[in-house]
Amino acid sequence: MPKGSPERTQARKDEIIAACEQLYQTMSFKEITLKEIGKVTSFTRTSIYNYFHTKEEIFLALLKKEYELWVEELESVMAENVGLDREVFADKIALSLEHRTQLLKIMSMNMYDMEANSRMENLVEFKRVYGQSLRTFDGLVSRYFPAMDEEERQGFLYQFFPFVYGIYPYTAVTDKQRKAMEEAGVEFSYMSVYEMTRNCLMRLLPDE
Repeated sequence: MPKGSPERTQARKDEIIAACEQLYQTMSFKEITLKEIGKVTSFTRTSIYNYFHTKEEIFLALLKKEYELWVEELESVMAENVGLDREVFADKIALSLEHRTQLLKIMSMNMYDMEANSRMENLVEFKRVYGQSLRTFDGLVSRYFPAMDEEERQGFLYQFFPFVYGIYPYTAVTDKQRKAMEEAGVEFSYMSVYEMTRNCLMRLLPDE
């Protein structure tokens, strides 16, 4: 790691993460390389290596950033609402995920490879934010559905969070995929992130 203040180091990391995020709008994970990231930053591939050893580490940092933004929105829901019924709660959570398409897109990638190709310190930083999202969501459910005990809330979380990881492929369908489904004679109802999330929550949460 190059010498410098923590603030300067973080600013350089943020620039690299932002470049990766920019490229991810038009390129696939496979197409993005450290060399490509270097082209849209002030860094060479070698200097990027001072901050991230692999592109998986950069994507993990981007995913961490997306989780932080989602947690902020979840916390604002709790701060702004004393009570919520099932329908309004489902609506607000569905909207929070509709705002985080980037989060869902990265989630749909191979997390095993991303985590396997990241150094432990980077993985621990990500897991801390992931853990914060679980605790925040559990706090939301505990506040707005007090009839659910700890075991029921845990069961809910272990159903909802795996579901979230699979949203993106069902809502961001390419023309090629759509055509293949048609030619294969597979009937498929295309739904938005909001629709999928709200429908799931309405089925998982108790009707109090």
